[in-house]
Parts: sequence; C-alpha cells; structure tokens
Amino acid sequence: MTSTSKEELNKSVGHEIRIPCIKCSGRTTHEVVVSVDQSGTESRYDLDWYHVYQIIRCKGCKILSYRETAHTSEDYIQISEDEYEWQGSEKLFPSRIEGRKDLGDDAIYLPTDLRRIYKETVDALTNDSPVLAGIGLRAIVETVCKEKSASGNDLYKKINDLASKHVLTPSGANILHKVRSLGNKAAHEVKPHTPTQLSLAMNVVEHMLRDVYIFPKLVEEEFGE
Repeated sequence: MTSTSKEELNKSVGHEIRIPCIKCSGRTTHEVVVSVDQSGTESRYDLDWYHVYQIIRCKGCKILSYRETAHTSEDYIQISEDEYEWQGSEKLFPSRIEGRKDLGDDAIYLPTDLRRIYKETVDALTNDSPVLAGIGLRAIVETVCKEKSASGNDLYKKINDLASKHVLTPSGANILHKVRSLGNKAAHEVKPHTPTQLSLAMNVVEHMLRDVYIFPKLVEEEFGE
C-alpha cells in the first residue's frame, strides 16, 4: 500500500471564481493571481485528495485576499443522472459574510478602545463565533456609554441617559436595549444568536457609531467647526 503526492505552482492562475468580496457588496468575480495545487492518493483507502491555495484579486475593487479549498474523491454527491455536486470545504481570509460591509476606513474616527473592541467583534462575527460576537456587541454599547460619561448603575440606565442627553434618539435607545438584551444572553446564558440576528444587531450598532462619532468628524473636516 502506497501514498503519492504532487504539487503544481500556478496551475489555476487566470481562473475566475465568484465569491463574496471583503470590500464590494455581495459576490463578485475574482481572478486567481497565484496558486499552489497539491494532490495525492491514499491507496489503502482508495482515496484521492486535493488541496488548493490561492491568492485572488477582486475584478471590481482589485483588493487581494486568500482562498483555500480541500476535497477528496469522496466529496461529490450525485444530484441527477449525469450531475454531481462538490461537497468539499472552502476557507477565505480575511473571513467575510456575503453582502455585509463594516465601517472600513471610517473606523479610524472611533476612539482607540472603541475601535479595538469593534474590530474584535467584527472578527468574531465573520469567523462564525456567535457567542463572542454577542458579547462584543454589548461591549461596544458599554464602551460608548463609558466614553460619553453616561450616568447610571447599569447599562439599561446608561443607555437611557444617553438618550436624555440627545447622544441617542429615543428610537435609537430602544434598539440598543435589544442589543443589550442580546449581549446579556450571550454573556450569561452562553446563547448563540443566528447570523441574521447578529448581522442586524451589528448594523444597528454601526449606525449608532456613524451618528455619534463618524459623521460629526467628517462634517468637521469638511466644513470646520
């Protein structure tokens, strides 16, 4: 019983694939610019395996990222008489969620501690860590309350205090209470929320960060105080 393997450099260069882009909205066409293809056979299992490592470039925004796929000869299932479907794995780095864009370069306008916890929460969200993402969302709200010197002995009262100071609108405060509740369940009950719930909660938090920090800075840069 023997095993064999081989490696080919740039075999898939020029190939095009459609995957979510880390900068554009939704799926875009990416071109492979560098690749390493590895394949082999495990004769004792009668199994062929394939690993592909690629540097890819979005043909829209031109940003570079990384893609890795792995599959074996067992990773195909028959879906019709003459058609098979690939069931291998795909990893993308940086990780991403299709259709969602974060604050991007505008995050530089956030205070240092807030920017750090925001980035960590985005990483948890895009890396399929729902409990950590829920805790991070609550931490963002807590950090805003601290940075804005909100009064109160719990987060509920601090959010209401920001609304009374017109840092938040009443409707914005009500929405943040839902994010607070989500974060509480993640922290105290270790409850994972769905990607849709977390993504929506993150959209709400990002809207708050734009209103409280980013838009005022952009207006000040453009028009002066």
